[in-house]
Amino acid sequence: MRITLAKSAGFCYGVRRAVELAEEKAAQGVPCVMLGSLIHNKDVTSRLAARGLRTVDRPEDVPDGCAVIIRSHGESRAVHKAFARRGVEVFDATCPNVTRIHEIVAEAEKRGRQPVIVGTPDHPEVLAIAGWCEAPVVLSGAENLEKWLKEDEKRTEQPLTFVSQTTSTQKIWDDCVKKAKKLCTNAEFFDTICGATSKRQEEARQLAAQCGLMVVVGDRQSSNTRRLGEICRESCSNVLLIERAEELGRLPQADMVGITAGASTPAWIIKEVIDKMSEEILEMDKSFQEMLEESFKTLNNGDKVTGTVVAITPTEVQVELGIKYPGYIALTELSDDPTVKPEEIVKVGDEIESIVVQVSDRDCMVKLSKRRLDINKGWEEIEASRENETVMEGFVTEDNKGGVVVSVKGVRVFVPASQTGLPRETPMSELLKQKVRLVITEVNRARRRVVGSISRVTRAERAAAAEKVWAEIEDGKRYTGTVKSLTSYGAFVDIGGVDGMVHISELSWSRIKHPSEVVKVGDTVDVYVISADKEKKKISLGMKDHSQDPWTVFTSTYQVGDTANVRVVKLMTFGAFAEVVPGVDGLIHISQLADHRVEKPGDVVAEGDKVDVKITDVDMENKKISLSIRALLEPSYEEAPAEEEAPAEE
Repeated sequence: MRITLAKSAGFCYGVRRAVELAEEKAAQGVPCVMLGSLIHNKDVTSRLAARGLRTVDRPEDVPDGCAVIIRSHGESRAVHKAFARRGVEVFDATCPNVTRIHEIVAEAEKRGRQPVIVGTPDHPEVLAIAGWCEAPVVLSGAENLEKWLKEDEKRTEQPLTFVSQTTSTQKIWDDCVKKAKKLCTNAEFFDTICGATSKRQEEARQLAAQCGLMVVVGDRQSSNTRRLGEICRESCSNVLLIERAEELGRLPQADMVGITAGASTPAWIIKEVIDKMSEEILEMDKSFQEMLEESFKTLNNGDKVTGTVVAITPTEVQVELGIKYPGYIALTELSDDPTVKPEEIVKVGDEIESIVVQVSDRDCMVKLSKRRLDINKGWEEIEASRENETVMEGFVTEDNKGGVVVSVKGVRVFVPASQTGLPRETPMSELLKQKVRLVITEVNRARRRVVGSISRVTRAERAAAAEKVWAEIEDGKRYTGTVKSLTSYGAFVDIGGVDGMVHISELSWSRIKHPSEVVKVGDTVDVYVISADKEKKKISLGMKDHSQDPWTVFTSTYQVGDTANVRVVKLMTFGAFAEVVPGVDGLIHISQLADHRVEKPGDVVAEGDKVDVKITDVDMENKKISLSIRALLEPSYEEAPAEEEAPAEE
């Protein structure tokens, strides 16, 4: 008799995470209860109870002043709100895959769509998912779906959003999707079956097809354990579903026996079953001995391992190592880049190299680090970069008065303040969390000392960019630049390694006193070259739009006799100049500022005032405009009041 153990047997990520959280709270002595069975395994919950974590069945049974652990299957939105109102501290052990389904159905309902949950209606996970909708529909399979749709023909035209219980089978989901696509006109589908579940079920299916006996280990209340039993029976006529090794009894005769276990089955129960079966077998062939030893072999901290990515969450990556424990890489141990997302580095199915950080028999897991492996490789690249003077990239992680620390390939590189490229008075914190390019100037691996320079790279890149600009620059050429500094007479703009000046008169058609009225340092602006002196390295730039002549704008908008609202821009002894349209000023003579004698223009108006004027004359040849406030204050001849008639004699 040969025995084969499925690779994906035992705790899945969500279950392991929930048990780890509960054990942590028990070890800390936190006054805490579990709402419902943390996972579907009586042995695990009994062990937790022995450590002081009892189970309550209803939210209202949680004592005042006591924290609560939400089980891996999750709870409804109403339960979370009730705990929030009571001020109950919540430790949420909901599987991240299940939490994602909560978000999908809640968001779908916000968009006016009908959530449809494919799963076992009375399963705790399904009940929790339904609790995140106002009007959920739960269907166990394709037949129920067809029946529900035919009850009301309008449902086939409704916007429907389908999700699946994480432990459902792929066949149930695929049948539902096929039926919905055939009957519905506005449906969307989210395959939310857990990747680890799918992998476990497929392994069980393939193993059952090869075996004369299949043993499925797990709690009978566990949905995924029952599913495994159903899948195995499709390919194997002799299937045993047991919770503990004691239930084995005498094994039926079979040339090959397969073992698989539900996601809620801890490793120690699986080992008990294998040990019990081993006692029943008088002769175990070498292949099984090797398989068993390989399955339960011990890894040591610092070992380099290669595994396959089987699941990705926002906080960690699960890796199948081909041994009894799964491997986990925390996000902080995945990459040196603090902004990176796990799916940007790896995908399910990828092979990944990492270093063993910790083997935990208590938690049935192996903690791994890709980042630390990268650091070892990083030192080699750092040393090669110093020799070849190549440019490297990194993230600024620390700052102080002396400079900044840049993480390059996981290696700490110190950049002195003088080499950061920042102006002298600028705080080093300006570079924090920024991605920078630098060259390595000094490496001492024995002392773990690395020094680099950012400014050498920026200077070289700026010089290369400037050379390109000078080679290609010509009058009229347009650039997008950045305002670097302002003076009283204009603005300096970086057009890609070279600064050009926009004179104040070229910033705007309007009359301005200072460039800050139009631009500020850091602004991105569009400019064009007025002239470029390659010998003196001086560039004159313009920003005004010359495609539209201001005088043409004025003449197409106004004519003599029109009234305009203008802005006073300058006072003279003989009157005031006012902007009629940007780039075109008119004169309000001192005699036209009021309907009475004016000693000086400042007695009536001030720069910046907006006033209504009448356009009294336009000199087209000299482009001069005469304006009058007085003309609007004095009534015209036609509007003058008639002289009062003398009273008639009586």
